Amino acid sequence: MVNDTAVLEFRLLGFSGNPQYQILLFIVFLVIYILTILGNFIIISVVTLEPRLHLPMYKFLRNLSFLEVCYTSTIVPKMLANLLAERKSISFSGCMAQLFYFITLGATECYLLAAMAYDRYLAVCEPLHYIVTMTAESYTRLAVGSWITGVFTGFLPCLMVSRLHFCSCNLIDHFFCDISPLLKLSCSDTTVTEAVIFILSLLVLSSCFLLILVSYLLIILSILKIPSTSGKRMTFSTCSSHLMVVTIYYGTMISMYVRPTYRLSSELSKAVSVLYTVVTPLLNPVIYGLRNKGFKEALEKIVIRHHCLRAL
Repeated sequence: MVNDTAVLEFRLLGFSGNPQYQILLFIVFLVIYILTILGNFIIISVVTLEPRLHLPMYKFLRNLSFLEVCYTSTIVPKMLANLLAERKSISFSGCMAQLFYFITLGATECYLLAAMAYDRYLAVCEPLHYIVTMTAESYTRLAVGSWITGVFTGFLPCLMVSRLHFCSCNLIDHFFCDISPLLKLSCSDTTVTEAVIFILSLLVLSSCFLLILVSYLLIILSILKIPSTSGKRMTFSTCSSHLMVVTIYYGTMISMYVRPTYRLSSELSKAVSVLYTVVTPLLNPVIYGLRNKGFKEALEKIVIRHHCLRAL
C-alpha cells in the first residue's frame, strides 16, 4: 500500500487534554487491559490443560479468547502510550497497520461468533448427530475459515483508505486509527470509499448476525419442547454465555458501522469505540467464567490440583 500523500504521520487527539484526566484514564485502561489479558489467558490455559474441555464448544472459546487478546492489544498499548506522551503521534504505515489488524480481528470475531452459534445449534437441536457432524476436522475448518475470511475482509477497506489523499491536516479526532475519523480527515472524495466500506460492514455484520439469530430461534424452539423446567434451564445454560457475548458485541458494532459515518459525533464514536475495544474483551472471560458451569468446575479442579502439588 503506497501513501501518495503529503502526510507522513498522524497525531491522535485522543481524550481530554487535561493532564489529570489523562493520568486517571491511563490507570483505568491499564487495569482493564491487564485484567483482560489475564482473564483470557486463564481461559486459554484451562481449556488447554483440562482434557474434559477438549470439545468444539470450548475450543471455539479458546480461539475467541486468543482473538480478544490480539484485538485489544492492537489498540490499547498505543492508546496507553499516547495518554502519557506529549506528542501523540503514529506514522502513516503504523496507522494503516493498526487499521488493518483492527478490521481483520473485528471481522474474524463476527465469523467466530457465528460458528459458535452453529455449534450450539447442532448440540441442542441435533444432539444425536452432533458428534458425527461437529468433528475435529469440522471444527478446524470453521475456526481456520473464520481467521482466513477475516484477513480478506480487512484487506479491502484498508487498501481503499490507504489510497486516499491526506493534505496538510493530520489531526485524527480519535484514540486510534478508525475508519470514520480517517474518512473525515481526507481531502479526497470519499463517497465511493465510504459506500464500499458501509456495504461491506453491512454484509459481514448482517449475514453473521442473521445466522446467529436463526440458530438461536431454532435453539429456543427446541428448548420449549423439553417437558421439564430443569431440562430447559440446563440446556439454555449451555448457550446463555455465548448469547450475552453476541448481544454486547453486535450491539456496539452495528450501532457504530452499519450507518453513514458522517452522522456520528466524535465523542459518541470514542465512547462506543471504548466499549468494543476495551470493555468487551474483558467481559468475555467474566461472562464465561461466571456463567459456564463446565469451565468453572475445570478451573476449580486445576486450582485444587495445583495446591495439592505445592503441598507435596
